[in-house]
Amino acid sequence: MKVGVTTFTTDEGIRPAVLAKALEERGFDSLFVHEHSHVPVKRETPFIMGGELPRVYYRTLDPFVALTAAATVTDNLLLGTGVALLAQRDVIQTAKEVASLDLVSGGRVIFGVGTGWNREEMRNHGTDPRTRGTLLNERLDAIKEIWTKDQAEFHGECVDFDPIFSWPKPIQHPHPPICIGGDGQVALARVAAHGDGWMPHSVDHPAQARTQLNQLAEVVGDVPVIVASVPPSPELVAAYAEAGADGVALSLPTEPEAETLRLLDAFAAFVGEYR
Repeated sequence: MKVGVTTFTTDEGIRPAVLAKALEERGFDSLFVHEHSHVPVKRETPFIMGGELPRVYYRTLDPFVALTAAATVTDNLLLGTGVALLAQRDVIQTAKEVASLDLVSGGRVIFGVGTGWNREEMRNHGTDPRTRGTLLNERLDAIKEIWTKDQAEFHGECVDFDPIFSWPKPIQHPHPPICIGGDGQVALARVAAHGDGWMPHSVDHPAQARTQLNQLAEVVGDVPVIVASVPPSPELVAAYAEAGADGVALSLPTEPEAETLRLLDAFAAFVGEYR
């Protein structure tokens, strides 16, 4: 089982290149970064975790800039979005950003995607929260057309463009793996129809891990699973390994360099047997 971290890279925390180099030096397999372009000052949408919205949500760096910095100082570290909010993004530009990152990293990208939860944030991008699922599905199909066709075109209900040239193409064939973020039946159906893997949120208790992964087998069958935002618990990591997860991304708080390195050393002490 591969072990990495998922985190918010911000202007107040460790720089992404320093973090990536530290992860690779300690034997970790992957770095996943979150995305929020902004957070509206006034919003009615409650924070999905409850309580006040942490400041990292509106201070996070652009994920592809952060991961490009990480790519330049590493050789083997997998670089992922955890998750990119594709329903709020321009699909043609995002196709180029992901393919460019795959090129400069030597084929190390995992494209994690999700619908998002902040309705006001979506509206500021011109996205109707009521139809974000349909929009995401079409953008996933369209982005694969761009990655795999010399002349790509797409004509859907939400996404529509005539034939285009767009390079570079990704190094990975046919394209970087698309991991669908989220929990529940809607996310699982999206994995089956549009994804290459599943990126659920971590459960709270080790006893729940196998049940969570069994949901996927019942709906989709055998596809890769990378569990995101896993608390740094030896028991929980062991439970996911025993349940058959392909990877876990430990939840790494956003801290300055010295504290982050201390946390990574602590993580490395108990996850070494899985790498």
